[in-house]
Formats: sequence, C-alpha cells, structure tokens
Amino acid sequence: MLAAPPRTEGGRRVYSQSHRRTLGFIRRARDLGFSLDEIRALLDLDGSGRASCAEVREIASLHLANVRAKLADLAGLEAVLSETVGRCTANITPVCPVLGILDPERDSLKKEGF
Repeated sequence: MLAAPPRTEGGRRVYSQSHRRTLGFIRRARDLGFSLDEIRALLDLDGSGRASCAEVREIASLHLANVRAKLADLAGLEAVLSETVGRCTANITPVCPVLGILDPERDSLKKEGF
C-alpha cells in the first residue's frame, strides 16, 4: 500500500509528506474498521486521480452494512447476557444461569429450555 521510502546512508527511512499522508489515511481507515483490502481499494481510487465517489460510496456502504450487522449481533449478545446475569442469584448453587448458557449440557438448565 505504501511505496518503500528511501533510506539515508545510516539506514534510516526518510518519509516524505506523501508517505505521511498515506500512513495517516491508512491509520484513520483502520480506526474506522476498514479491512486492508478495502483500504487498498480506497487508496487506489484516491491515488488514481479518478476517484469515483460512486465507487468509494459502494466500498463504504458495504463496510457500513457490516458494522451495522456487528452492532445487531452485539445488541443480541447484550440482551442474552443481561437477562442471564439478571437471573443469577450470586449464591452458591448447582444451577448457575451464566454457566448454563456456556455449557448447554448442564442437566438443570436443559429443563429450563436452554
């Protein structure tokens, strides 16, 4: 994604403004959860001088759909855990709702439909 920057005689890399801009772009895209393939595609569109907003929008829209799906999954997980933890008595007991959702073979919770 990034052309190798030149090195000094001492072996240190010398990053140009263009390198720093690309690194910033990559870092921000990673912060937003874009995959390396998506970032590569976005960089290609940005660097080609033909940045089609429609193509960029398509990549971002697909990523947004994935983010929304993950959020829905997390909301479902939160609901299950919240309900299960709410049923936990915090006493010493052979019937623990949290352990029951982790181990569906537990006899005591099979009766409860888990």
